[in-house]
Amino acid sequence: MKKKIAILGSTGSIGKCLIDIIKKDKKNFEIILLSADENYKELLKQAKFFNVKNLIITNNTSFNAIKKNKYSKKINIYNNFDNFKKIFKKKIDYTMSSISGVQGLKPTIEIIRYTNKIAIANKEAIICGWDLIEKNLKKHKTQFIPVDSEHFSISYALKNIDRNLIDEIYLTASGGPFLNSPIKKLKKVNVKQATSHPNWKMGKKISIDSATMINKVFEVMEAKKIFNIPYNKLSIIIHPKSYVHAIVKLKNGLTKIIVHDTSMKIPIFNSLYSSKRIINSKKLNFKFLNNLDFRNVDLKKFPILRMLKILPSNNSLFETILVTINDKLVELFLDDKIKFTDISKKMNKILNFGSLKKFKKVKPKNIDEIIKMNKKIKHHVELLIIK
Repeated sequence: MKKKIAILGSTGSIGKCLIDIIKKDKKNFEIILLSADENYKELLKQAKFFNVKNLIITNNTSFNAIKKNKYSKKINIYNNFDNFKKIFKKKIDYTMSSISGVQGLKPTIEIIRYTNKIAIANKEAIICGWDLIEKNLKKHKTQFIPVDSEHFSISYALKNIDRNLIDEIYLTASGGPFLNSPIKKLKKVNVKQATSHPNWKMGKKISIDSATMINKVFEVMEAKKIFNIPYNKLSIIIHPKSYVHAIVKLKNGLTKIIVHDTSMKIPIFNSLYSSKRIINSKKLNFKFLNNLDFRNVDLKKFPILRMLKILPSNNSLFETILVTINDKLVELFLDDKIKFTDISKKMNKILNFGSLKKFKKVKPKNIDEIIKMNKKIKHHVELLIIK
């Protein structure tokens, strides 16, 4: 019997990666739903190839454009995520949620009831709304798999391990394009330089997050929430080759190290298939293993990592504020309105405003509170930056 699946964000890098995997095993899958924001041409191309009957495209201009296509007359095309009831008659086998940003939280939570397994590649959804996600996972008995390479690796290392046995978990960071650059040169960094990651092929936003290393702050926050591990047991270590993805030190004297090539196909493949399925992968790279080159983080070069010291131990709306401010600052840098080094400076300044600190004690009650906070901060962040 074919596995029935849905892909939220099928035209992004994670979605395309999953599409490539399924193409090689097309006979065993039936795609029930694909979604995108703007890229309707790619979405239609995917729909035709897999004979998908349900599409969601949220951008109004793209929605109007896709409706004019002849192929659209043969399928169901929706403009929002309010039609899951119409699309899913019963629970499907697998869903990939890879819509980027806070806007991915609502569809992620709402599709949980319609799927037996959900792989989540959306950092913001987990950081801002983990309590709500976890509540729905339990309610609808849906299996969750993290798809970030670090969190997938931690999850794999922790299989059948008692949480009380964990001594410390290390998340590795490549250091991005500026690991070996002098600090004084970072002020003059341009967009092209900041988006040129040495190991990974990623979109512009996540590439900038990697260059500032705010992505590691987010990944530590994710790990704390997903695995219910306190911040004092989570550490970041520089590993330029990106070959080791997680190190788990246990109290019984053993340490688990998870290694794989710099390809998102590996965690995505393993989230889709059982452990019995085989993926074609490269031989173990002993040159890398003989020179793993671990380094401590340079906080002078990557001051944004100091954010870890001000995070609340409880889940709160402060996380949504942090994520939203970073989104806006990255947007301003990509538009050449601020310097690269301004991202961390201005974030630190804004997050220390007393009016925002109070939200460390405010737990989000529902999705709407998170979305409202996201919109509010987006609207006011340029004014906050000027102060």
